[in-house]
Amino acid sequence: MEAAGDGRREAALGDLAVLPNEVLCAVVDLLPPADIGRLACVSSVMYILCNEEPLWMSKFLSVGGLLEYKGSWKKTTLCRLGLSSENDEILQKPRHFDGFNSLFLYRRWYRCFTNLSSFSFDDGKVERKDDLSLDQFRSQYDGKGPVLLTQLAENWPARTKWTMQQLTEDYGDVSFRISQRSPQKITMKLKDYVSYMELQHDEDPLYIFDDKFAESAPALLKDYSVPHLFQEDFFDILDYDQRPAFRWLIIGPERSGASWHVDPGLTSAWNTLLCGKKRWALYPPGRVPGGVTVHVNDEDGDVDIETPTSLQWWLDIYPHLAEHEKPLECTQLPGETIFVPSGWWHCVLNIETTVAVTQNFVNRSNFEYVCLDMAPGHSHKGVCRAGLLAIPGKYVKDTENHLSGTMNRWNQPDMSRKKKRLKGSETLRTSNSVNHCSAFEFSGVQDSLENQIFSYDIDFLSQFLDKERDHYSSAWSPTNSMGQREAREWLRRLWVLKPELRSLVWKGACLAINVDKWYACLEEICACHSLPPPTEDEKLPVGTGSNPVFIVSDNVIKIYAEGGLGYAAHGLGTELEFYNLLQKNGSPLINHIPEIIASGFLEYKDGIYRTVPWDGKGIPDVLAKYYTLEAPYADSCFPLGLWSKQKLGMSDSSDVSNRPIWPYMVTRKCKGDIFARIRDSLSKTDVLHLASSLGVQMRNIHLLPLPNMEPVPNCRDSNAKQMATSCCNDAAVPTEWEQIVSTLDGRKKNLKKHLANWGNSIPQVLVEKAEEYLPPNIGLLIKFVKDDGDLVYPVPSWIHSDIMDDNILIEGITELGSSTDSKRIYGGDVENMNAIRIIDFSDLSIGDPLSDIIPLHLDVFRGNIDLLREFLRSYQLPFLRGESHTDLYKSVQNSKFSRASYRAMCYCILHEDNVLGAIFSLWKELRAATCWEDVEHFVWEELNRYQQSCTL
Repeated sequence: MEAAGDGRREAALGDLAVLPNEVLCAVVDLLPPADIGRLACVSSVMYILCNEEPLWMSKFLSVGGLLEYKGSWKKTTLCRLGLSSENDEILQKPRHFDGFNSLFLYRRWYRCFTNLSSFSFDDGKVERKDDLSLDQFRSQYDGKGPVLLTQLAENWPARTKWTMQQLTEDYGDVSFRISQRSPQKITMKLKDYVSYMELQHDEDPLYIFDDKFAESAPALLKDYSVPHLFQEDFFDILDYDQRPAFRWLIIGPERSGASWHVDPGLTSAWNTLLCGKKRWALYPPGRVPGGVTVHVNDEDGDVDIETPTSLQWWLDIYPHLAEHEKPLECTQLPGETIFVPSGWWHCVLNIETTVAVTQNFVNRSNFEYVCLDMAPGHSHKGVCRAGLLAIPGKYVKDTENHLSGTMNRWNQPDMSRKKKRLKGSETLRTSNSVNHCSAFEFSGVQDSLENQIFSYDIDFLSQFLDKERDHYSSAWSPTNSMGQREAREWLRRLWVLKPELRSLVWKGACLAINVDKWYACLEEICACHSLPPPTEDEKLPVGTGSNPVFIVSDNVIKIYAEGGLGYAAHGLGTELEFYNLLQKNGSPLINHIPEIIASGFLEYKDGIYRTVPWDGKGIPDVLAKYYTLEAPYADSCFPLGLWSKQKLGMSDSSDVSNRPIWPYMVTRKCKGDIFARIRDSLSKTDVLHLASSLGVQMRNIHLLPLPNMEPVPNCRDSNAKQMATSCCNDAAVPTEWEQIVSTLDGRKKNLKKHLANWGNSIPQVLVEKAEEYLPPNIGLLIKFVKDDGDLVYPVPSWIHSDIMDDNILIEGITELGSSTDSKRIYGGDVENMNAIRIIDFSDLSIGDPLSDIIPLHLDVFRGNIDLLREFLRSYQLPFLRGESHTDLYKSVQNSKFSRASYRAMCYCILHEDNVLGAIFSLWKELRAATCWEDVEHFVWEELNRYQQSCTL
């Protein structure tokens, strides 16, 4: 028997008694439910710790899916996992033990049952106004401070209709998204959520925070309108599915709320409360609240805010703040709208059951801040959120201007050097002894900041941009409000469709994508080649690719910026070699790609841009100064062509992207419209003709002979050849396949990390089974065995690598309206292909032809099987080609690894882009798949039928 009284804990835990209860609870939370059940049988204290409701809430949230609350989280979780039935009596008879006390568990219990009526007071620190004119709002509050507005929603139907009773009657069976600290998506039917609110006593209750409510319950949009003060929103210029999440339905019980945060992308927000009461706390930009830690990853600028729950903060930290350290506070009442400006920290606590709607927006006041936050790098993101706390040596000075907390208990153990921790920690009295901020690199900015204080001013904040990083093509933070492609399209649309805002848009584009630098390059290229100077309409890049592309008059100027100088120079060199081969071989493809007018390198030296023409042959002196090419490629006809590019891909040497030299190419502008922009205006017949034409053109690409292979130098990465060889069961890999095999094998070795890049777009059950699905050796995808045991390899093809809907031009469309207003592309003549052109060959490579069919099917055809069949009907080329097609197909008939659908699925899993996200977005039913074989056959089975037809 275990001892009762004060000795129960020591006797029940043995040597583990030295660990505090919060550590034990954290350890238990790492275990799967079955092991937690076993551990509960060990002792009375373990039984107590293993039956804590927050533990079982965490276990359920890690599973995700549709939630139906069963009265307790343990019962809900075990029923969901099939480990217990709903009527299992053991779940209804918890054991009780005397003689065990825990302050940690008591505080958690207290937070679950505390009454929040005392939080209803309002000290009036946030101004209240009935309404404002637009001029008053812009001059007094927009970008300056929060304000409560009492009459903006007076005429909304939602004022009377959005009660819990009415909403449940109207939308009880509709599922809404739940916000919680969980990596998995949680949804609940509204009627089940109301039942949960009535039964629960969670310290951090679930609350509805749904950005897709307009899709699941579109009638709700009729019950409110955007207030007149907030109707300017620059994101409105994007289609709904292109713009970032911007509006949310919010429903939550007492004790729920939003912990400390700055709104995404430094946008501003308005929030209108329809019923209940909310308690708000706000700090100005740069003032990190006490108990909050800002993590900024110095590799990709990823921002993560570590904060206690809103209830924890109000109960455990707020009471200890000195009067001058307290935030701005207010209690929001039904019908009131609060405005939160860009960059302001805020925390919200529901002190009653509440229903609200909120929207984020970008207007002329915060546009530059939003663009600044998009830029790659980490320093400016840290300063925007943490102020001068982010700067080495500025800690004490900044604390004088910060409302920081006094409690250090929330501070976590030191992070790795990859993440910088910027926190509101202790008061000035104790902060001199420790500098909690790791060092940032500020390129000499620090000296110029001496005797300055933090200012949320765009000129001040932009000093912390990484000037050495190329903003156009460098990787952006995964937490950015929108991706690079979408941001470029957004800026371009603003430039074209809102000419009255061009001065402002130019400033934002300079911050986000360095457009001023690329425009200066453009002017020099135009002057060098006697092209017309760009007009005002032509100052911003077009398209969404990773290289700046400008259209000037009838010319297209592409500046190669992606991947650093080595990658960019090889991109141009390979493209020039490809064009040369098209000419030499008389390929009909030459009529369906842009005509090259000029090409060369642009150097920036001593404040002056200088162009050096180059046709791909030899190494110009201006390039040799910055980039050394190893022999024998330096002596070949196209020294930066395909085979040199392949060898570059196998090198582990890093390339410096800030060298002041850029390759460029000028081509004749092709007639026509980008398919991505007009696809919705085309008829089904038109798109079938497009698929047929693309089949012929891709055949011409894949049939083009590869250039003669030069003698292969020793690889700069001595491990690359070993990797390529080892992944083929120690058989020598043909030289032309080495780079492809080693790249795929490298991704396979880091598979879970690779798939983690795509977030929750891939079902977790498939992530766990991905390694088992892939071949044990990647080389098996290109190595086949004949009947006599000899090995046979297919011949790789030229690969475009980026056949997307924005790289296809269509000529002949006269109207951009409905399909009935559009003209047939081919005029009924399927053989006439002059209307279809493929552009952007900067990612040219070699490999399996299936690598081009993947983006075609998923992006251009959007998974339409009829379009894929029409494409293949015109393609008429075997996927596997070699010196002997007979040997190849005899050796692959019984091979899983050579099955076209299997190889395509493997390439999808190992793809450098998130093509798996595209698959699960196109076919949402596949998210329920439990094995990769189901996904493979559903998406790619048509390829097997085609491959089989090639053997007949």
